[in-house]
Order: sequence, then structure tokens, then C-alpha cells
Amino acid sequence: MDKIVFTKNEISNLEYSLQREVLRANISNAYSCTTLPSCNTRKYHGLLIVPQPKVDNQNHVLLSSLDETIIQNNQAFHLALHRYKDGVYNPKGHKYLESYELGLLPTHTYKVGNTVLLKQMLFQEKQDRLLIKYTLQNADEDVVLELMPLLAFRQIHRLSIANDTADTSYENTSQGIKFRMYQNYTPLYIQFSKKVEYQHLPYWYYNFEYIREQERGYDYLEDLLSPGKFTTTLRPGESLYVSCGVEEANPFLLSRDFVKETRFRFPIESMEDILRRAARMFFAQKGTKVDVVAGFPWFGRWGRDTFISLPGLCMAIGDWRMFRMAIDSELEDFQNGFFPNIGSGSQSAYNSVDAPLWFFWCIQQYAYANNAREQVWTLYKDVMKQILDTFSEGTNNVRMDSNFLLWQSQEGAALTWMDAIIDGEPVTRRNGYAVELNALWFNAVMFYRELATLACQDGETARWDEFAAEFPEHFKQTFWSKEKGYLADCVYGMKKDFSVRCNMIFAVSMPYTCLSLKIRQLIVEKVKQELLTPYGLRTLSPTSADYHPQYRGSQPERDRAYHNGTVWAWLIGAFAEAYLNVYGSNAVNYVEHLYRQFGNILTDYCVGSIAEVFDGNPPYTPGGSISQAWSVAEVCRMKYLIDKYKKAKEDKE
Repeated sequence: MDKIVFTKNEISNLEYSLQREVLRANISNAYSCTTLPSCNTRKYHGLLIVPQPKVDNQNHVLLSSLDETIIQNNQAFHLALHRYKDGVYNPKGHKYLESYELGLLPTHTYKVGNTVLLKQMLFQEKQDRLLIKYTLQNADEDVVLELMPLLAFRQIHRLSIANDTADTSYENTSQGIKFRMYQNYTPLYIQFSKKVEYQHLPYWYYNFEYIREQERGYDYLEDLLSPGKFTTTLRPGESLYVSCGVEEANPFLLSRDFVKETRFRFPIESMEDILRRAARMFFAQKGTKVDVVAGFPWFGRWGRDTFISLPGLCMAIGDWRMFRMAIDSELEDFQNGFFPNIGSGSQSAYNSVDAPLWFFWCIQQYAYANNAREQVWTLYKDVMKQILDTFSEGTNNVRMDSNFLLWQSQEGAALTWMDAIIDGEPVTRRNGYAVELNALWFNAVMFYRELATLACQDGETARWDEFAAEFPEHFKQTFWSKEKGYLADCVYGMKKDFSVRCNMIFAVSMPYTCLSLKIRQLIVEKVKQELLTPYGLRTLSPTSADYHPQYRGSQPERDRAYHNGTVWAWLIGAFAEAYLNVYGSNAVNYVEHLYRQFGNILTDYCVGSIAEVFDGNPPYTPGGSISQAWSVAEVCRMKYLIDKYKKAKEDKE
């Protein structure tokens, strides 16, 4: 494998090609996203989407698209594709698209008669700038290339409507034009590697139709402003470089910049290369501050997602410096034993009881992978102690009971990762003792004791001796059913919820577990039998009356399915680790088979990445965020586990 290729027949079939999206992002959290034939189907699509610190510090679509037209023999061939209200496509430029290749660079190949035009795009890694290279690969004569930008200048969660307040003027800049539709926005610079003609013809195009938003029950019609058109002539073999960015570029260096940026790209030679490329895009850096983007195109930083994602992402890219920087960013918002679930600073929401426990697991993975237990103790002992003190004393609707188990409850809130809420009520009620919270809790305390012992902090170790001795039996009495052969999902008073859910797998996958090998094997087999799919674990067994096989429809419809049957890809990491924990190196081939299955979907939905969720029933249609950090991370961590067990087996032999 050296590239992913889509053929003319695949692209011309819009039912096929509009279902596949392409994403490019850089380290500053700017990105470009659209479909294979470059027809925007979401409000989150656009060529240049960048943060706007003077507006709201959220991502905004500045440049929606840049429409190309080839003119030869006085005849215009429009290469763009747009969908307007009522499903009208105009123009229909996909019929000229011969192929789309994702290799070292994404490449569109257009063919009009004997004329072949290549379009290659890349994001500069450390600047909010998209570089486009047009190459007239073949032509019988010179060809006129016309480029028409469509501007949005709006936040990604909103839509643009034609209005009289938009500034439709422009300013000349070096071999290009500068636009700024509204105050406080960064300007958009469109510049060229050679002189081009610009004709200023501001005009609103109405009713672009975004079918994915329509399917999701949101507003789906948008108006976009075309300020005018750029025109130039290309000779056969000639290349034109275009810069679309928020700062002025040196147009005479665009060719050099393009080549320089290309050197930082790596070819696709394996599934691992594809995942490594995807993993890099989730890191957003501003100075020394690093955040993990939970998912594209609409998620920002989430505490829980950060801690679950960091180990696998860093294993994939081979850069643990990003790990430390991302942890430090989370610690900036650490308060009273809790990390924010979403947001940062004054926008933080501390409504996740499991994020602090996932923090333990996260730094535990770092410690084990890098043989860095002493370093972790030195850096994070105070934070760990504060979390344990907070939970044991009780606060924020969570407390350690006299039986050492964690209890959590808040009316009208969902404090675990199954957090969907409709009309102020949790869809999945899990008040009381939640099984994965207590599995995480036991692992956190035991890891703390391990580090304290290594640091000769006997007092800290002894403080949790009674917990270590008593917790396992209380956990078993609370959650285990010998008759059913698996764990309850949650326990509230005398009521035990034995819905077959994915959460029990964490009682087996954690580095520290309090269950016997026999019980762990039974749990793994139960999960394998009723919840395992090729692309993750179902959140609820199909045998349940509450099972929802499909994740689609309006927001409430999707929320009802979100944790009631929908498959989550990130759960495959815990299943793989649990399976290896109970069956050892003999299970490596099976787990590697599970890992390789994800290669089948790397050309679906988001090309080169893994979706947030999938339908619970075949054909397991992907949904949700098109590229999700913990989905990619946990599949990458599977590979790490496979290699680790393979090496251990070889060493024994």
C-alpha cells in the first residue's frame, strides 16, 4: 500500500462519494474538511476553518470553497460541485474528476478531453494556511484557469445568511486579495505564485443544502458570498500555487513553502501509517499549551477523552513530549480534585466523576510504557493524593462509602461517560454504584499504592491497606451474579441493573483488577458473545428491550441510541486488553484479527480515520464525529499491546 485511491466510477456515484469525507488539520487546530468530490454536505465543511480568538476563540469557516473552472476554446468547464435546495446539483464538476488519491498528499485529478489538471492540497503545520498546487499535467494548448472563492465567515455551529452588513470590499495585497466580511475576524488572504487577474463581482449565492445537517434535524440551508473571480493562464506542465491563510504570505516563496511542507509528510505504506497520520491531527498546540481535540469536526477538548486518548495517540506518533504538555494543560483547570469534562478556564464544566480516575489510568500507561514510575510519582503525586482525598471524603455528588465503593448520584444529571440527556433527564440512568467507575477507582488506588511503595512512602501505602484488603470482596458482592455469569452495570440501593452493557469490560481490562481469573473469563466471553462487533463494542445487548440498532435521525433520536446499542470504537481497546489479560499470548492472533478489521473502514466515512460510533447491527454504518480521538487512539494502543505480547512470547521461546 502506498496510497488510497478512489476511481472515477466511485466518485461519480454521489451516493458513494458524498458518504466519504476528507480531513486535513494542523497543530493550531485549523482544518479543512469536505467530501471526496469537494461538495460540502455539512455546516462544518470548508476549505479554511480556523480559530477566531477575537470573536469567541472557536473555529470559524472563512473560506467555504474555491470553485475551479477550465476555459479552453472559449468553452467553460466547471469543476466544482454544489448541492442547492431540493437536491439540485450545480455545477456538476464531479463528472470531470478522474480520481482522488490519498498518498503523500491528497490529489484530485481532473480530465476534460485531453486536458489533465492536478490539484494537491496541504495545511502548513505551524501556520493557519492552506496551500493548493494546480498543475496542468497535459493539454494541447494553454488553458485559462478561473477560481471563484465562496466566503462564509461564521462559526462552525451556525450558518451564513445573506445580509447587508457584510463587508464585500477587498484590499490588494502582494499578488492577491485580502477579504474580511465582519469586524474582529482575522482577514483572509488569497495569494498566488504568479500575477493573476482579479475581477471584483460581489454576489450572494443562496440556499446551499447540507444534507447531513438535514438528516441530523438541524437547519441546513446557507447563503455564501462570492467576492469575485481570479483568472490566469497555465501552460502545459506549469504549476500554480495558491495560498489561503489568515496572514500575508510571500507569494514568491509559495513553491518553496509547498516543497518544504511536503517533506514533513510521510508516505502511506501500511495501516499503521494511516493511523499515525490521523493521530497527529488531534493535537492542538498554542505556545507550550497542548490540547487534545476530542473529535472532528465539532468537538473541542474533553477531559475524559483526553485521558483515554493520550496513551494511544502518543504510542502512534512516537512523541511522549506531547503527552506531558497535554497533561499540563489539563492541570491548569484542575480544581478540588476534578478535571473539567468540557471547556477550559471560565468555560469549564466539572460534571464528570470519571475524568479524575481516567487521569490515573492515563499516567499509569505513560509510566509503564516508558518505565517512568519514579517520574510520575514526582510529577503527579500531589494531584493523585488530592483526587483520592476528595473522593474518599466525598464531594461533587460522589463519595467513597463505608464498603470502599464509589457512589455517585445527582438528580437530572449523567455523571458517567454515558451522559446523554433528553429534556433534562438522563437517557441511561446509572446513579449509585457504577461498575466501570469502581473498576477505575480500584485501579487508581492500587496504582497510587504501587508508586508510594516505590518511593518508600510507607505512610501513604499503609493508609490504603484496608481498602486493598476489603474492596475486592465488596465489589464482588455488589456487582457479581454467579447465576447470570456477569457483572451488574449499576447498583442503586436494592436494585441491581443487569443490563448487558460494555462497562463491565473495564473490571477485566484495568492493570489492577479485583476479580478471579475464572470470573474475568466469564465476563470476557459474555461481552464477546453479545456486545463485540468488528468495529467496537455495543453499549447494550441486542437482547434488551431498550436496544436501538441504528444511530441516526434527530438529536433526541440519536441520544436515545447513543448508549443503548450504538457501537463505540474506543471500547475495542479495553476488550483487547481484557482478552489478552485472561488468555495471554495465545490470544494474540485473535486480537490482531480484531485490529486488522479496522483497516476495512479506513476508506469509509472519514478517509484515513475512524468514526466516533457505528450502528449496532450490520453493516455497522459509521456515525457521529467523522474522526474521533479515542477511536483512533485505542485502535493504535491495540497494536502496541499486540507487539508487546508478541515480544514476550518470543522472549520466552
